[in-house]
Amino acid sequence: MSGTVVSTAMAKTVVVRVENKFRHPLYQKVITKHKRFKAHNEIEGIQVGDVVTIGETRPLSKTKHFNVLGKVENK
Repeated sequence: MSGTVVSTAMAKTVVVRVENKFRHPLYQKVITKHKRFKAHNEIEGIQVGDVVTIGETRPLSKTKHFNVLGKVENK
């Protein structure tokens, strides 16, 4: 998955917001839903607003089950 970094306040952890757009089956309106994932980060220089790719991994803590795979672009 890829999403935008919304927080870097924790040590070696970033919060990534992943957006999903889909069309409503009855009304045909495009709906945007989002979810926030905590991801383990070993890459230096990732800041709020960067677009990153995350992948699933073993549980690293109570709420952290994803790993930052790479940085896609700056915002």
